[in-house]
Amino acid sequence: MNIIINNEYITFENLSDFDLGQTLECGQCFHFEKIDEDEYAFVAYDNLYVGKQKEDKLVVQTFRPGDVSRLVNYLDLNRDYAKIKKELLKRDNKLKAAIHEKGEVRILNQEFSETLMSFIISQNKQIPHIKKIVADISKKYGAYLGSANGSDFYSFPDIKTLSKIEINDYKELKTGFRAPYLYDASVKLNSYVDELNIVNKERAEIDNIIKRDIFGQLNVNEAREKLKEIKGVGDKVANCVNLFSLSYRNAFPIDVWIKRIMEDIYFKNEVSKEEIQEYAEKLYGELGGYAQQYLFFYGRDKGLGK
Repeated sequence: MNIIINNEYITFENLSDFDLGQTLECGQCFHFEKIDEDEYAFVAYDNLYVGKQKEDKLVVQTFRPGDVSRLVNYLDLNRDYAKIKKELLKRDNKLKAAIHEKGEVRILNQEFSETLMSFIISQNKQIPHIKKIVADISKKYGAYLGSANGSDFYSFPDIKTLSKIEINDYKELKTGFRAPYLYDASVKLNSYVDELNIVNKERAEIDNIIKRDIFGQLNVNEAREKLKEIKGVGDKVANCVNLFSLSYRNAFPIDVWIKRIMEDIYFKNEVSKEEIQEYAEKLYGELGGYAQQYLFFYGRDKGLGK
């Protein structure tokens, strides 16, 4: 991979095992919009990016110059996905179709607070509605970042701002039964900031410190149980946060879709989520999260298990 920087434009050449559209559309994030053919605007932390990809070349406009390393980390571009896919196929040839069609997905390294709040919102919601609520919360409580193709984009509110949002405020944003869960999560996030005494630090630094000092010494099961201390957070939401934000790449989130997909491909009959979790851990091991994303995106598009 080659990186060329020209003012606010960052060009990535000779990319492999990466497709921006697949990566954003696979269900792991909700703060983005497709604004043109092969072109997306997406928000990460407190920056707006507009990216357009043609084959192995990705050009990204950043609205906060000097943000290259954070973007590379966010898109997980330094990881060897060819090696990961090769190893997964050695362990399980049934992944072949999923990896062939959706093998250019990369797992994003997302901000903890936004990922937690977004997946609380995601419960019993379709992706367009989740995206709408995330955008509405950002517009009301976040900071304006810029415009792309006539649409304005805002940062998701930081932890201190979240701590000031009340349950009724969340209800006004159409969050329904999730409003008290979002409030409790906001309180918990703020308690981390106070506990670690990191009030006056930059947003990305606060995120890194929480990940390191609250979760860094925990294994994936311990991290899942700690997240479940927050009201409304069950195994699925906790595992999504583990996988998409806390770098537990062995996490294997199980929702209705992945349950149907696993039953269709592996079991040929209905089984419990616990059986699927145990089977996935044994089969995929430390690569479980990658397998989950390939299977989820592929199976959802194919309508497996319907």
